[in-house]
Amino acid sequence: MATETSSPDFTPDNPLRIGTRGSPLALAQAYETRARLMAAHGLPEEAFRIEVIQTTGDAVQDRPLSEIGGKGLFTKELEVALFDRRIDIAVHSMKDVATVLPDGLAMIACLPREDVRDAFLSPHVARFDDLPEGAVIGTSSLRRKAQALARRPDLRVVEFRGNVQTRMRKLEEGVALATFLACAGLKRLNAPVEAAPIPTDVMLPAVAQGAIGIEARAGDDTVHALIAPLDDRETSLRLEAERAFLRALDGSCRTPLAGLAELVGGRIVFRGEILRPDGSVRHATRREGTGSDAAALGLDAAEELRALGGDGFFEP
Repeated sequence: MATETSSPDFTPDNPLRIGTRGSPLALAQAYETRARLMAAHGLPEEAFRIEVIQTTGDAVQDRPLSEIGGKGLFTKELEVALFDRRIDIAVHSMKDVATVLPDGLAMIACLPREDVRDAFLSPHVARFDDLPEGAVIGTSSLRRKAQALARRPDLRVVEFRGNVQTRMRKLEEGVALATFLACAGLKRLNAPVEAAPIPTDVMLPAVAQGAIGIEARAGDDTVHALIAPLDDRETSLRLEAERAFLRALDGSCRTPLAGLAELVGGRIVFRGEILRPDGSVRHATRREGTGSDAAALGLDAAEELRALGGDGFFEP
């Protein structure tokens, strides 16, 4: 693809258009991106414009995500807006982003990663392990459902979607006794709720949980140069391993899997797992290597788990 050279500098008269979903968390991520760009380049807030774009995942609230599609539910419309030049960049939660991007688009930066852990929320119970026998928990995540049932097969799981306020109201109304959210989202929203972080050895997080990515048109050099200072190398390296793992397993909203790469003493330590949707079977593995091995670690871990799972492991 030819390199674009005509993109002008961004000013209050010609602002950088930042595309985002309209949820409170998505907006918080877009505002964080804008604030980091302002600080990096000494630009005023008026040099940026937030463009809210509704996605399929936001529009459909009455069905589980697994029933309405896989990856792309929260990104497709933003990518269309990039192609149509209605926006200059799209800000995503990286756990929503497909491992293979459309031709002509590129993920050009990842912001410093937030807390990767899941959080346990309940008005009546302090910790996940304190749930009474047969308790009802709510989640829309097949991963969290499978992990919860693997640890506590006595629990009953109901579908649970919505923002933090909606989920807390459902808990108060008794729809479920407890639910899970990402610690990163709660922190970015400064959510006034009591939540207990769950150690990653109890509930391994979703691939790329806690990471914000910035997508743009490939070849738009002016935009790429503007965004470049925001890229956090440690986050990008960790996601290289995690997303390679996800890509090799063809992960989607229908696939209960988890993966986390961490930097320990200058080396990458990757942990991954796959589960049956009902939590009845769980396979886990671990890899360690250098930064240059990031993608290979994820791919190798995926190959082992696919072999352990065997044919049909991910079938409903």
